[in-house]
Amino acid sequence: MFFTSDNASGAAPEILAAVAAADPSYTGAYGGDQVTERAVARVREVFEAPEAAVYFVATGTAANALALATLCPPWGAVYCHRISHVEVDECGAPEFFTGGAKLTLLDGDHAKLQTASLEEAARMAAPVGVHNVQRGAVSITQATELGAVYTLAEIEELCAIARAYDMPVHMDGTRLANALARSNHSAAEMTWRAGVDILCLGATKNGALAAEAVVIFDPARAWEFELRRKRGGHLFSKMRFVSAQIEAFLTDGLWLGLAGHANAMADRLAAGMAGIKGAEVTNSVEANMLFATITCGQHRRLQEAGARYYPMNPTQDEAGAEDAPLDIRLVTSFRTEPGDVDRFLEVLAG
Repeated sequence: MFFTSDNASGAAPEILAAVAAADPSYTGAYGGDQVTERAVARVREVFEAPEAAVYFVATGTAANALALATLCPPWGAVYCHRISHVEVDECGAPEFFTGGAKLTLLDGDHAKLQTASLEEAARMAAPVGVHNVQRGAVSITQATELGAVYTLAEIEELCAIARAYDMPVHMDGTRLANALARSNHSAAEMTWRAGVDILCLGATKNGALAAEAVVIFDPARAWEFELRRKRGGHLFSKMRFVSAQIEAFLTDGLWLGLAGHANAMADRLAAGMAGIKGAEVTNSVEANMLFATITCGQHRRLQEAGARYYPMNPTQDEAGAEDAPLDIRLVTSFRTEPGDVDRFLEVLAG
C-alpha cells in the first residue's frame, strides 16, 4: 500500500530489458550511438515533429532548469503558478541555471495558471523599463501539482497570451502521459500545435529508471541547450542507457498504457473512498493523484497496517483526536495493484 509518490514505483520490465539490451557492445559516447538516434526518432514520430531537437537527461530538475535557462534571460521573469513544481520542488534550480531569472508567481484554482492573471501580469510588466524584470517565459505544469489536467483549450489560450507578449512557453510534462491518457488528444495537439515551445517529457515517474526528454520544437534553440546541458554537468558519456529508456517508454504506446493503469487505480481509490464515513476526496481526479481528508483515527490504522502516503497540512497534528481531520495525498503508479487499493479501503473503512 505505497501511495507516497510515483517516484517510489520502480521500473517497468520493458524499460529494464531495454537498458540491458543497450549494454553488450562498444559504441559512440555522449549520444553518438544508434540507441540514441532511434530514441530521438521515436520522440519525433510520437510528437509528429520531424524537425524537433531532442535531448535526454536523467532528472526532471535538470530538464526543467536547463529548458527554462534556454528560454529566459537572467533579467527575465518566468511566469508560473504559485505551487508549480519549478517553484516548490526544484530547490532554486531554475533561478540558478538561468543565472538569476525571477520566478513570478501567479494564482489559479487547482494549481492551474489562469488566462486573466497571466494577461494582467504580462500587460503590467516592466512599467519603468530597465529598472524592472522583463517579460521572459511562461511555464505550465501538466498535470499540475494538485493533480489537475489542463484542457487543450486552456493550453491554447495561455500560449496565445504568451505569444502576444513575445514570450516562449515551457511545459513541465512530468505527468504528461497521465494527462494524455485521460484525453482524446494526441501528444502533438497538447504540445507544439497548441503553442508550446519546449517540452520536458517525464518518464521517471511512469516506469523509467532515470530518464527525461527535452523536446525543443524550435530547433534554432538547440545549440544553446546543448551547451547548457554540457556546462551544467548533465551530458552523459554513456547516453545510450538513458536513451534506451525513452525509446522503450514510447514504443507501442507503453507510456500511455502505464499511465492509464495508474489513472485507473486512482479512480478505484476515489470510488471506494466515496462510500467510507470520515473520508472525503477533495479534488477532481484527473490524473493519478488524490487529495483527501480522513480522520486521525483512520490515519493511525492505515499506518499500522503499512499504508504509506503524505500528510499535506503541517498545521494538523497526526496524533490528534480520533475524529480530527487530516489532509493527505495519495499517488498511484503503473505498479499499483488493485489488491493494494482494496486493502487500503478495507483498513480505511475499519
